[in-house]
Amino acid sequence: MRKSFYQYLQALKGPSHQDEAQIFATHASHDIQFPKHSEDYHEISSYLEMNVDYLPSMDIFDRIWANYLENNK
Repeated sequence: MRKSFYQYLQALKGPSHQDEAQIFATHASHDIQFPKHSEDYHEISSYLEMNVDYLPSMDIFDRIWANYLENNK
């Protein structure tokens, strides 16, 4: 069974919070409205663009999304 993007993000969380992926994952874990069950790029990117201020650049999301696709085949 394929993981949702949110589930993938949660595996990236770490104690140091120095990596941009770790920081994004931590913020997303505190976001109660994050689309937790979605595997759809457009749904998640639209949500992030319209509703959050914790992601300084969509480039971060795009890089993590590419890794998600690669690791979630």
